[in-house]
Amino acid sequence: MSAPSSDALLERMMRLHPKVIDLVLDRVWRLLAALDHPEQKLPPVIHLAGTNGKGSTQAMLRAGFEGAGQSVHAYTSPHLVRFHERIRLNGTLISEAALSALLDECLAANGPDPITYFEITTCAAMLGFARAPADWCLLETGLGGRLDATNVVERPAMTVLTPISMDHESFLGDTIEKIAGEKAGILKRGVPCVVAPQTEAALEVIEARAARLGVPLFVHGQHWHVWEERGRLVFQDETGLLDLPLPRLLGAHQVANAGAAIAVLRQLGQTEAACEAAVLNAEWPARLQRLRKGPLAEIAPLAEIWLDGGHNPAAGEALALHLSGLAKRPTHMICGMLNTKDVRGYLRPLAPHVETMTAVSIPGEANTLSAEDTATAARDSGLEAFTAESVESAMRRITATCPDARVLIGGSLYLAGRVLQTNA
Repeated sequence: MSAPSSDALLERMMRLHPKVIDLVLDRVWRLLAALDHPEQKLPPVIHLAGTNGKGSTQAMLRAGFEGAGQSVHAYTSPHLVRFHERIRLNGTLISEAALSALLDECLAANGPDPITYFEITTCAAMLGFARAPADWCLLETGLGGRLDATNVVERPAMTVLTPISMDHESFLGDTIEKIAGEKAGILKRGVPCVVAPQTEAALEVIEARAARLGVPLFVHGQHWHVWEERGRLVFQDETGLLDLPLPRLLGAHQVANAGAAIAVLRQLGQTEAACEAAVLNAEWPARLQRLRKGPLAEIAPLAEIWLDGGHNPAAGEALALHLSGLAKRPTHMICGMLNTKDVRGYLRPLAPHVETMTAVSIPGEANTLSAEDTATAARDSGLEAFTAESVESAMRRITATCPDARVLIGGSLYLAGRVLQTNA
């Protein structure tokens, strides 16, 4: 009899808890104890939390370390096409055999006890990381920080707080201060923390918690600075100035993400070559990704097609800033979102830069907002809006009247994953 596939094991894990999200750490601690505490056997950990930019910052950190010849484990979520994307062992996506074995072992150790999908899969990732030697282990929180399943490492090498804004209010709180308090829950006594650009309200919360725990902070605008100048990235901290290429990842917001990654690398004693590799070599799909090949490009060969998984107001503002800097071209949007997101807050900054928006439901996603409801929110945000049955039909509708349109597909990482899956 053949061993069960990772898909079959993951499906079993989905049924272990009635809730997708249930923020406590008791179940994680129980399973980690049953697995002989892999969280205590990890390579030096860099733990990242924040609302936006976690994945991009982590991708640049990984590129920097690897550019310096060092090996890196990395954990991120959600995945776009396959679960394997969440776990990188020594820089390589985990194999099917290795993933299935880890999942099977965690299911056996957990037994019938309730545990969420994210909790048990995080334990599986840590088990894999603990067994494979590496120089560094990058852990990205899934949601929040204080009660996130990744927040079990007693003393990481460093923590990182990327920009904090409004998102997941039903779990983290309805103010920036409350959300920042949850994100800052990853701070550990005496462990240094790099802080990316923050609102004044968020920074006050972070600084207060850091003061209580004796955490050395390295804060953007105080201890390090980053900016674009004449097509270059300039970074400065107390040790000096770096003149680097602009990030390979597109968008003005990636300059700040690069700054956070460079600040971490500098604090950990990495070389200028590592910092340059961070900005030049990082790859992170569905973040202002240009689609040049595949079925969508075949539908609209003259169109300029962009894919982005941003889904909250801050992401909408970042996209709007990027669109404002592009060459003039008729711009249309295809949008699908989850029913848990602030749709109007996301779309409002985009309205001045987009001529029409065609709404779709996210295929195969139980929590999708209907195309009709997304279109209504778009009209409330000042956009001329339509609906379509699929991204492909939306593309045909747009390019039938504007064949050389710029088309932005966005609103959800889940929609971006479906696009990448069908557009390979």
